[in-house]
Amino acid sequence: MRTPEFWNGGSRAAQWTRRALAPASYVYAATVSLKARQGKPYRSGAKVICVGNLTVGGTGKTPVAVAVARILIARGYKTYFLTRGYGGRTHGPVLADPDHHTPNDIGDEPLLLSSVAPTIIARNRAAGARFADSEGADVIVMDDGYQNFTLAKDLSMVVIDSEEGFGNGRVLPAGPLREPIQQGLTRADAIVLVGKPLVMRLRKPVLQARLSAAPDDDWVGKRVIAFAGIGRPQKFFQMLRALGAHVVATHAFADHHVYRIAELKQLRDHALVRGASLVTTEKDFIRLPREERQQLLYLPVRAEFEDAPALLALLNRVVPDQRGTGA
Repeated sequence: MRTPEFWNGGSRAAQWTRRALAPASYVYAATVSLKARQGKPYRSGAKVICVGNLTVGGTGKTPVAVAVARILIARGYKTYFLTRGYGGRTHGPVLADPDHHTPNDIGDEPLLLSSVAPTIIARNRAAGARFADSEGADVIVMDDGYQNFTLAKDLSMVVIDSEEGFGNGRVLPAGPLREPIQQGLTRADAIVLVGKPLVMRLRKPVLQARLSAAPDDDWVGKRVIAFAGIGRPQKFFQMLRALGAHVVATHAFADHHVYRIAELKQLRDHALVRGASLVTTEKDFIRLPREERQQLLYLPVRAEFEDAPALLALLNRVVPDQRGTGA
């Protein structure tokens, strides 16, 4: 979604809008609190690790979830992703199949996750966990679902974008928070801070991480026109510039944007006129029809932890490394 201007605007209209929406925010927050208190979560036979956040929009939780899953897979655990499948029409539970499913079926993130580990799409997370149990899963990594209380979690990690923090500190719809900060952080076992360190007392173990490009291509001096439909497109554009690419133009779309053929043609024509290559995010690339991916570049990103041993120690609480390597 695009950030509404009134969330951070300083105009009288923006301030009035935030105040007017305050009662709705209280109701929203109370609803989450009520679900947390009254929930009767299903206890899976697998260990459940949730990688979530407190705000809407992109924080980097999917790359963090992938990083966690890769460690578990390396340790020999049968690991499954569990996700809602935002943007897709499938309710599930169903196993993502890149050869048959499209983003319209299951959303874009499940297709990205399924290249790493089996991925279950289920709007009912408890039903998804039962499906994973039937598949013999050892560990379930939830990509999002921190405010879902139908499934018991063994380890919860809250991902925070250091640049955005908690936005204006207000709960939806007056701000970006899915629940009040203190209420949400109380349930967290650890915080993953993506980006620069925050000057904030978080009262939880903090793992510092950063998103970096996979070192597969040389972007130095490459003329590109970049487009992205993610939570924070500007971060993607900045990353390309940091890699040395000559970004001649950018096009930002709403998160999970479904590209029309006419839009893609306009982008290709623009790149042709400017003598540039067209580049997008990996998530956007997967969201495109296969026939539209030709001659289109994408930039894979990954989460790198500043203190990898701290992450391993955190995971050891619920999924110890039985190989004795500490990896």
